[in-house]
Amino acid sequence: METHTDVLVVGARCAGSAAAIALARRGRAVVALDGATFPSDTLSTHLFFPHHWAELERLGARDRVLALDPPLHPRAALGTPEVEITGRYGAYEGIATGSCVRRPGLDLALVETARAAGAEVREATRVTDLLHDDDGRVVGVRWKDREDRTGEIRAKLVVGADGRRSTVARLVGTREHHRWENQRMMAFAYYDDPREELRGVAAQWREGRELATVFPCDGGKSVVLLMPPVERAEEFRRDATGAFSSTVAAIAPLAERLRGCTMASKVRTSRSHPSYFRHSQGPGWALAGDAGHFKDPVTAQGIRDALRFGRLLGEAVAPYLDDPADLDAALARWESDRDEQCLPMYQWANGLGRDDDVSPLERASYRWFAASEDRATELWDVFSRRRPPTQVFRPARLLGWVRDCLRDPAVDRAELWRVLRRDVGREIARVREARGFVQNREESARRGLPPASASPERAPALIAPEAGA
Repeated sequence: METHTDVLVVGARCAGSAAAIALARRGRAVVALDGATFPSDTLSTHLFFPHHWAELERLGARDRVLALDPPLHPRAALGTPEVEITGRYGAYEGIATGSCVRRPGLDLALVETARAAGAEVREATRVTDLLHDDDGRVVGVRWKDREDRTGEIRAKLVVGADGRRSTVARLVGTREHHRWENQRMMAFAYYDDPREELRGVAAQWREGRELATVFPCDGGKSVVLLMPPVERAEEFRRDATGAFSSTVAAIAPLAERLRGCTMASKVRTSRSHPSYFRHSQGPGWALAGDAGHFKDPVTAQGIRDALRFGRLLGEAVAPYLDDPADLDAALARWESDRDEQCLPMYQWANGLGRDDDVSPLERASYRWFAASEDRATELWDVFSRRRPPTQVFRPARLLGWVRDCLRDPAVDRAELWRVLRRDVGREIARVREARGFVQNREESARRGLPPASASPERAPALIAPEAGA
């Protein structure tokens, strides 16, 4: 069985549905295949900031997602047992609330929006191979469904939106040109959460090297996400529920937040989720969402970026699908734009995902941000991509936090200088990585393998309180 379409999208969740919506609205024939049936769950950090809602609005999916009745979060909080930063989100395109939406309902809403736009979405169907022309250009896929039916679909463009373990990425032989190994694992569970007075706040706390969050979500539940150092993975493997419960009990503000709440799911874990940029386009193919770029989940940016750059991919290629040379040029422009927009958050997330203890400088910064709601809003603006990290964590503020530490008799001076030397070194490495990013990507493309300097062993980060997950 062989059919033809303009674009074949592999994967129909966030990035795939977004691309399909954008293409269908521009009059292009698009077929999306997904091995799952909807609604279905997937491993995901599903916290929303205001810019998530803005992307859903652009796609025409916001009303369907709101119909799931997720709690809106006008406020966010983060801190330690000693100090907590609380404040309101700044408005992003007129939207000033976050949320948390479980993936079964979210993904179904996106699939329904894609179908309403005119895209064909086939569920329970997976790609088994790619089709190529005599010049090696990708021109379609072979597929198989759960009833063992098989066929081929010819297309002018194949989009892999099939996640971190992308089949399309594997079949085209693409590589990572930047990579960062995660230093924290993830463990999460859902709780029945009757505490209505707190369901408008997304919260995070750090205690020692532990990091924990509570995000109220739809269905009267909250997701509790722990991000302990990855060295604790074996402990969670042996007894996930026991390790989870003991960690909750050890973080006093988290234990207090969950008073009256009841665990309502199994504990799910992820030990390995490295961050990366992959080469994401070539003759007749492109990679959207996590298939092409993934950042540490600590900043909760994956869904937004999947929606945004899936949509932008569809918009970028729709006018050029009938001319292979023009199409390839449009794909290259799209990849460069994605990388430029995502690199600052990728680097910041790599820093926030470190398994460091809370340093004296971080404690000083927590106190500074906690002093006023306007300062807290500046911090949330980084997560909403309203401000770059370098604007909020600028050198003058760092010097102020150093002065605060020097005036605090409780701060060990030797520890302070050690942290300063460490963080200055990290910042120098961050700047070097940013300045050499395009050159390293291009060198990697020429060689077919990433150069050794493409991703430093310890990628740098600005000194900042860790937030979001």
